[in-house]
This record gives sequence, structure tokens and C-alpha cells, in this order.
Amino acid sequence: MRLPFIMLSTLFVLSFCVDWLIYRDVKRVGHRWARWAWVATALAMWALLAVTLLLPRRDAGADLQPVMWLLYTYLSLFIPKTVYALMSLVGLALNRVQSVARGVRIGGGVLALVCFVAMWWGALVGRTSIEVTRQDVVSERLLKAFDGFKMVQISDIHCGTWGTDTAFMSRMVDTVNALQPDVVVFTGDIVNRHSAELKPFVDVLGRLKARYGVFSVLGNHDYGDYMDWPDEQAKRQDVRALVDMQQSMGWQMLLNEHRWLRCGSDSIAIIGVENWGEPPFSVYGDLRKSYPDLMDSNYKVLLTHNPEHWNREVLAVSNIDLSLSGHTHAMQMVLSIGDWQWSPSVWKYKEWGGLYSKPNAEGKPLQLYVNIGLGEVALPFRLGATPEVTLLTLKTK
Repeated sequence: MRLPFIMLSTLFVLSFCVDWLIYRDVKRVGHRWARWAWVATALAMWALLAVTLLLPRRDAGADLQPVMWLLYTYLSLFIPKTVYALMSLVGLALNRVQSVARGVRIGGGVLALVCFVAMWWGALVGRTSIEVTRQDVVSERLLKAFDGFKMVQISDIHCGTWGTDTAFMSRMVDTVNALQPDVVVFTGDIVNRHSAELKPFVDVLGRLKARYGVFSVLGNHDYGDYMDWPDEQAKRQDVRALVDMQQSMGWQMLLNEHRWLRCGSDSIAIIGVENWGEPPFSVYGDLRKSYPDLMDSNYKVLLTHNPEHWNREVLAVSNIDLSLSGHTHAMQMVLSIGDWQWSPSVWKYKEWGGLYSKPNAEGKPLQLYVNIGLGEVALPFRLGATPEVTLLTLKTK
């Protein structure tokens, strides 16, 4: 209860300050009924916030969707109000020039409205608008037999986001199958908290088809670390159930292991590690166990949920040609102007979305692709960071 209390207290103080600033403007230009209407809506928002933070989230029977949508509804009002309040403060500083101060407040109202509309566009449209990203991956080490090999990457489904509604997932599966991939890879976080979230989607996700099959690894959300369990054994059993369900879907789980994809006499290695996380995320992955000779001459593809693994270990100890990650979600927000893109993810991850290249310890260029995922965590929206299906085409240099 300590964290919800701290969050509730902090947001209450911030909300009070914002509402008080706006009340001053309402009082200046509005009738008495407008003042009381504003007070009533402010009290209703505070009550909404309290209910949201006190709802159970870590219990096995708790449904995430009400918490996510209630919190998002609160923020979709609080953030635009904060934008207006900040503009109102600027207007207050310019109060000696009445016309300018009034213009600033009107501008603040317009910005607040734009912010509100953008947030709900992200919730009602952006989060379900699947985008296929096509990316060529060129390497001089790729064998000729695999020139033009098509890999489709999906990541971060987060089934708990969708409850029992399979419509979005079915469209995603149809989108992937229409690309006729040679292989499909999933780079972790299939659920939010526990294995039961996957059950409504087993039949739908089992329809994914590829020439060489579907390969999957686990992400930080797949280990039950965001749940309160009666004991460690119950937690381990839930992870086992999650692995079993994915295998029942026809997916090949790579739990610190690898497989060979063969075309004639040529082959490439698909390596999968369990989740490797920087603090506070747990480390379950073991790269050397997954593939003992990390510097051999074979072309290798690594599935590792967290892109920081590439930065902190893969580059230092291997010559793995292509690593595929997810995890960042681009924080579910991307601003784009032409070819320029920015996401708040850059505050935490240097590699947050797209294709990257860096030299390893021997100076040879290794590549990483970060998929920004399909589902959401905490807030049910995607603004600019639409759900991504990535078609990676391997090409010889």
C-alpha cells in the first residue's frame, strides 16, 4: 500500500495546484455556477485517481484493463489541464498587458484541447493501427543460400492489455502470414503478469505460419515478477505453464539454447536467451550456455528481449551478426518529422527502435534491430509508435 499512497499524495498535490490555477481563471471570467461546476469536476477527478491507485493489480484474479483505462482517463484530463495551467502562469506574468495575457490563456486552452484529442487518438486509433516495417539487413558473412531470406519479428504482445478480445491479435496474425515469411521470431513479453492472460489467444497465435517455424524467447514480464505469489514454486509453475502454452501453439521456445536453419548444405544459427535485464530487471539469460562458441564463423541471429544486452555483453564477447530485441515500446510515443524521429525512450535506451550497427571487440560491425512492440504496459495508448510487425530481409553484401 505504500507506493499507491505516495503516488496518490503526489498526484493529489499536483492536481490541487493545477486546479487552483485554473479556478482563478474561471472565477475571473465565469459565473458562480461555472466555479461550482469546476470544483465538482476537480473533486470527481481526485476520486477517480484514488479509486484507480487503490484497485488491486498484483492479485491473480485482478483484471488489468479497468486500472489501465481509469488511470489513462485521469491522465487524459490532468495533462491537458497542466498544459493550460502552465500557460496561465505565463499569462499571469504578462498580466500588465491585458491583451497579451488573454491571448496566452486562449493559446493555452487550444494547446490543452490538442493534447486531449491527441491522447485519445492514441488510445482509440493508434494502439490498433498495425504498421509493417520493411528493413533489409546486409552482411558480407551471409551465405548465398540465405540471400533474400525473410524473417518477421514481432514483440511485446502483452496479452493482459487486451483482456479476452482477440480481434487485434487475429489481424496481426493475418498481417504476418500475408508476408509469407521464412521464419517468425517473437522477442518476449507475451503477457503482463501471469500465464492465464495468454489462454484466450492460444488458438489465434497458433495460426502463425512460416517455412522454418516460429521461435520465441521470454521477456521480463513473462517470469511472474509483477505478481504476488504464495511461494516460489507457484511462480515457477506459472512460468512452466506459459512455456507449455507457447509450445502447444507450435512455437519453438529458445531458453538459453539455439537451433540451426538449413538451406541445402548451408545453415545459420538462431540463438535465444532468456531475459537479460539491467537493474531493476532480473537476469535469467546465459549467452554462453545458449551458444558456446560465440566467435565462430557461422552467421548467427540472436533473440534477446532487452536491447541493453547487446550493448553490455553481446558486443564485447561475440561476433553475432544480427540481434533482435523489443522491450522499449518506444515508450509508446514517437514524434516524427520527415526522416527525423524522437521518442522519450532515448532517455533510457540509446537503441530504442529500428536498425543499429556498432563494432564488436574485434572491430567487426554487428547489427541490432529493436522492434517497438504490439501491446502496451500501464497506459492503453500508442501515439506515433504504432504496433509494429517487422519484415527483415537478409541480403549478402
